[in-house]
Amino acid sequence: MFLGKFVHSFDDRSRLTVPSKYREPLAGGAYVVQGLDKNLWVLTAEAFNTIYQRLMAMNLMDPAARSLRRLILGNASPLELDGAGRILIPQVLRETVGLEQGEAVLIGQGDYFEVWSPENWKEQETQNQAAAEHPDRYATLNLSTR
Repeated sequence: MFLGKFVHSFDDRSRLTVPSKYREPLAGGAYVVQGLDKNLWVLTAEAFNTIYQRLMAMNLMDPAARSLRRLILGNASPLELDGAGRILIPQVLRETVGLEQGEAVLIGQGDYFEVWSPENWKEQETQNQAAAEHPDRYATLNLSTR
């Protein structure tokens, strides 16, 4: 399970260190895809396969389905965790979401984690805080514990 927030830096070879808590779930394989909020998603092979199966079951006549397939599958790339716990995210994906050299913010999302540029994450955090001031934003979502 991927939980928590971590800030890590890219090394001089553009590799990103994965938090030690996140490494075991990725040992069986991983994929990186473009996220929906100017971020990247890093998924276990199992989670990626679930999304892949759902995307492949969508009706190709639906323009939204085609668009989503292009976004996710057209930007998907397998990842390998090296012996030092680093991953190499393809340059085109890093550029797409503003992750040049420097820091990245990793945000646990349960079955996957997100990779954000610090600037984009700061903007997201501002939106999250604004949402807390407007509880009706989440009124239709069931977040009950029972």
